[in-house]
Amino acid sequence: MELVIIGLLGGLITGISPCILPVLPVIFLTGGAQSARFETDASADVVPASRWRPYLVIAGLVTSFTLVTLLGSLLLGALGLPADALRWAGIAVLVLIGIGLLVPRFERVLERPFQRLARRSEVDNRRNGFGVGLALGTVFVPCAGPVLAAIIVAGSTGRVDAGTIVLTLSFAVGVAVPLLFFALAGRGLVERIRAFRRRERGLRIAAGVAMLALAVGLVFDVPQALQRLVPDYTASIQRQLADSPDARRALDLGGLVTDENRDLDRCTADATELESCGQAPSIRGIDGWLNTAGGAPVDLAELRGHVVLVDFWAYSCINCQRSIPHVVAWDAAYRAAGLRVIGVHSPEYAFEKDAANVAAGARDFGITYPVALDNDLATWTNYRNRYWPAHYLIDAEGTVRHISFGEGDYDVTEKLIRELLSDADPGAALPDPTEVADETPGDTRTRETFLGFAKDVNYGGSGDYRAGDGVYTVGAAQPEDSFALEGAWRIESQFATPSSTAAGGIRLRFQAQEVRMVLAGTGEVRVRLDGGDEQTVQVSGTPRSYRVAVVEDAAPHVLDVEVSGGVEAYSFTFG
Repeated sequence: MELVIIGLLGGLITGISPCILPVLPVIFLTGGAQSARFETDASADVVPASRWRPYLVIAGLVTSFTLVTLLGSLLLGALGLPADALRWAGIAVLVLIGIGLLVPRFERVLERPFQRLARRSEVDNRRNGFGVGLALGTVFVPCAGPVLAAIIVAGSTGRVDAGTIVLTLSFAVGVAVPLLFFALAGRGLVERIRAFRRRERGLRIAAGVAMLALAVGLVFDVPQALQRLVPDYTASIQRQLADSPDARRALDLGGLVTDENRDLDRCTADATELESCGQAPSIRGIDGWLNTAGGAPVDLAELRGHVVLVDFWAYSCINCQRSIPHVVAWDAAYRAAGLRVIGVHSPEYAFEKDAANVAAGARDFGITYPVALDNDLATWTNYRNRYWPAHYLIDAEGTVRHISFGEGDYDVTEKLIRELLSDADPGAALPDPTEVADETPGDTRTRETFLGFAKDVNYGGSGDYRAGDGVYTVGAAQPEDSFALEGAWRIESQFATPSSTAAGGIRLRFQAQEVRMVLAGTGEVRVRLDGGDEQTVQVSGTPRSYRVAVVEDAAPHVLDVEVSGGVEAYSFTFG
């Protein structure tokens, strides 16, 4: 019942948020206006739309949205299809239906395959609209609040159980209520205004235009631009829902709570003293192991009697890159005293799922302890983790005693490691504390900057930033903490690359003491900091992190980057 209530509340809040604005004209016209009673001549060949049409359009949207959210990534993965295949299929269906609304003959062609079906099974556009709702559900992307985030994690990792289904359905119903209200309002408006009741054909044309406009807008990511322009007036309500004690108990922000990980709530993140947070969740769903004999898996149950540090990381994550030297130092200093370190590599990029790439990253960082390849985020979800890096400290009895998220406070974590080692073996001789410098930067640094269209968040150049080939210019008024492109570029989902043999330019405005780029391919990158001397970075091979600039202060700076053809630029990270 808690999941039902939280799902409904999360859906209702989302249903009145700015992110549903792009679909409202289609809902209003195809779901509502077309179900109105129109005044026609007795001789007119008009088939009246079903009065159930608004409900069926919303039912179709809820059905496809639920299935795509829960099972879409698993189905696409099993078929080897790209992650956005369902979205493009939905856009194609919207285009076909829109053309059908504008051209009745084309609509009859579309309906021909269904003519042999029983009338109650038809999916034609005019009578019930269920097909319209199915298409809308594949492209409907509501704002990702805490409830939807939990659903997406569960669906993408395959951990779909009864609780997940209940939460998803209740969320979808919550979203559907405002949309249904809007559809019924459209029907009521048409029936109350006499001029509308005589223009059934005109409203059909308007519905077709709205459908085509939505499809075109989705192709060029217009809804995302609209969301950036309209303030999210529901954000504070979403936070209040997420911060309520009942919501935190029934719904964890990083995934659904299970009996195995429920007691992790007893731990206070980044506490300075040891706590008791239940038995450590298991390490599961691992695709392979590095740094073990023959790739043999590591079982936490077999490590009883040892203090265990579980470190969640990803090799291209700069936060992890600053944290790993501390973890490597702890492993070297305290392994003989009984410490066992397990690195759980949970990828953020697709290329981070490649075992060879992870192995190369581990060698670069000097990691010799076991590394689990958590490519499906199964262990990540089992620990309800949400951060890179994250440290879970487990005592000799298998109980989680400390959780640390993000960078910093390494002296506290090491102090607690030493306490647990002394508790496990009071006679053990511990070495002196390690002396690795804490290079955690202040909060003023620029956020991580992604160049792929799937994650771009701080593009500051001229024009729209979208998938495919395009010509970009920096523009005269680039904001701070942003990037802009210059020249011809091809934007893929995870990286950008010059679309010709000529080099492409990037101007980065940032605040940090170190800038690194995740790059792949073959070629070179030339950088110029604040108009100074040019430096060249040679790029070769699979994606890895390259240092491209170092400054003495964290004041605002400008970095001009020239990327040669054949080089893929994934992201900027800052230290």
